[in-house]
Amino acid sequence: MGELTAAKPLIADYLHRLSDDTGIFQHTKFGIPDRSKGYTSDDNARALIAAVMLYKSKRDIKSLDLIHTYLSFIYHAQSEDGSFKNFMDYNRVFVEKTGSEDCLGRCLWALGYTLSEPSVPDNLHNTCRYMINQALPHVQNLKSPRAKAYSIIGLTYMMETPQALTYKFPFPNEEQEDPAFLAGNRISSIIEGLAMELHTQYQGNKGENWHWFEDSITYGNAMLPWALFKAAKLSHTVEFQKTAKESLDFLASITFSIEGYFKPVGSHGWLERGGVAALYDEQPIEACEMLLACFEAYKTLGINTYFVQASLCYDWFHGYNSRKESLIDERTGGCYDGIHALGLNLNQGSENIVSYCMAHMVLHDE
Repeated sequence: MGELTAAKPLIADYLHRLSDDTGIFQHTKFGIPDRSKGYTSDDNARALIAAVMLYKSKRDIKSLDLIHTYLSFIYHAQSEDGSFKNFMDYNRVFVEKTGSEDCLGRCLWALGYTLSEPSVPDNLHNTCRYMINQALPHVQNLKSPRAKAYSIIGLTYMMETPQALTYKFPFPNEEQEDPAFLAGNRISSIIEGLAMELHTQYQGNKGENWHWFEDSITYGNAMLPWALFKAAKLSHTVEFQKTAKESLDFLASITFSIEGYFKPVGSHGWLERGGVAALYDEQPIEACEMLLACFEAYKTLGINTYFVQASLCYDWFHGYNSRKESLIDERTGGCYDGIHALGLNLNQGSENIVSYCMAHMVLHDE
């Protein structure tokens, strides 16, 4: 493995403070949960991944309690048709009938990752299998590239487990028994189909000096090459790996500054083909997801450059960034919402602390 950046202490207490018995709150006013903004399935899905990582490392009851809370939220968010609602107000009422495709993909990512961790109790694994099975009819009709990527990642995590080829319905005496429930070949076929769609979209859109899936680079960019790296490993498809590497290298050429630090494309304007990348706002989720993609590339290809890039994404949280300021509150363990042109956004919402927890755990605890 490449040389690790010196680890900073991870204070997980803030994650607990930002959660109640319903789930993790979406936003804060500085360091206090903003109850008026309620909760989202997006945030609880990402928080579930972080909680599983913490439990994998600590095996403590506090982390397991978080897993129960976040998984319960996602289960409550799933509709009878298998889709997921996203926004819930503080009165525990969902304010929409159906969430976005990206929401469904993020939930599958979280469920597949939870299912892949053997330290998680079997009864929670059964819940994950049930929800994934309910959601599968929607997966093959996804249009959003990021929803496809999130889904690929979640399903490949699931397929990397030793028992993947023998998944069966966890309650065989119930009337809805389905002998094809989570059959390994069925899941593999879905993954390869989604990956081929991303690969085909990339091939049809790339051009001179533009090696990307779309005509703009916006949010969640690194998930696309990361998904293809994982699909390539599962399916042994060289074309998927080539597209993953080429697109990740292009994204890196845009998001690592001449000075060496990570600088994601700003959310206030993004980057249009042939244009100039918006400088701000820089968001923690982009640093986390780029770290995940680079770390996957390092594990797949064994090229140390990708490990260095993953480390630089981690360093972004701790001050090696365009503002030369740490985004981590050393007293609370919270993570600031991002970097504005005039300084840090001092709110410390859930997306950001979860992004930091995931980045830390992947780079220093796996």
